[in-house]
Amino acid sequence: MEDGHTRGEYPGKPGMRILLDGGPLTVATGGIRRYVEELALALASQASDDEIHLVADRPIEGGARFEGTGIQLHAEFRKGWERRWWLLGLPRLCSQLNATVFHGTDFAVPLSHRVPAVVTIHDLSPWVHPEWQPAAQRIRRRLPWMLRFGLADQVIAVSEAARREILLYFRISPDRVHAIPLAADERFRPVIAHSPVKPYFLCVGTLEPRKNLRELVEAWRPVFSTTGIPLKIAGRPREDFAPPPVEPGLEYLGAVADDALPALYSGALAVVYPSEYEGFGLPALEAMQCGAPVIVGKAPALSELVADDGIVVDAKCGESLRTVLHRFAGEPGFRREWAARGLRRAGQFSWRKTASATREVYQEAVKRFEHAA
Repeated sequence: MEDGHTRGEYPGKPGMRILLDGGPLTVATGGIRRYVEELALALASQASDDEIHLVADRPIEGGARFEGTGIQLHAEFRKGWERRWWLLGLPRLCSQLNATVFHGTDFAVPLSHRVPAVVTIHDLSPWVHPEWQPAAQRIRRRLPWMLRFGLADQVIAVSEAARREILLYFRISPDRVHAIPLAADERFRPVIAHSPVKPYFLCVGTLEPRKNLRELVEAWRPVFSTTGIPLKIAGRPREDFAPPPVEPGLEYLGAVADDALPALYSGALAVVYPSEYEGFGLPALEAMQCGAPVIVGKAPALSELVADDGIVVDAKCGESLRTVLHRFAGEPGFRREWAARGLRRAGQFSWRKTASATREVYQEAVKRFEHAA
């Protein structure tokens, strides 16, 4: 017995009591925040017998979307020994709530194995490109031994490309790792402007070194000199990001509220996401779902995401990116073609599918946990 119930025994409702790490919700923007928010909402909307709990060691930002959904929030500043969250506070809360399964949505699970646990590994940048993740020392140190000692019963990767990397790097059993793609939520739809919008190119995402923004600006600059089409860059700058100098036609929008993004995507001549490395590339999918053609870097996950319905370029080769930007600037038919293809591709993703596949992984985690008990 542990804290009043036996491993693998979950009394009460016939559904699952799912605890999600709500830590990513304590920041206002970001792809992992979007993942946790949309996954929780989709899980809550599909299985009426399940209980969904979001847990964190500090308050979350902007929880209005969870009101009336049945999702329960346990997010507050912890006191005393509970401040040792992953070691003491979180395992205790899992037991108090009689969790069926815990989902570590951001590279981590509790440091004691009291309940079945699933971890999402979004990409391997903390290990293969540590220079891009100077603040990820804890992740880099803890996750390998969490996997080695079986603290995570199952692992979710957000793309097949990420899954292949995880298997190669961590050398864990393939039956423990599942590729489940993300989705763009229903707010991301084409927005028809009520008045003419001047054309612009757009880049959206957290601003950090791997995004190749300097290369993008260099490729765009001669296009601007001949066409006058500006480049807008939207996103929360990370502390280690040094933006290119401001110049005519280049506009930094900062972090843009989610509700404002669909119109911003829809009005773009093209959305450029030239990242060197990604686990998935959610802004590219959001843009396609809003009817904007996308240009992405050659990262394997981005090529997988857009398939044949987005333009893949080597962002380090300015000539190829510059040529594509010129075509979007001067050929309306070229834009219409790639916008239509992107919309078709985006239709293959949904949070409903993501939540359904994720719940199946939860069930696998419970089976593995019970078998090991």
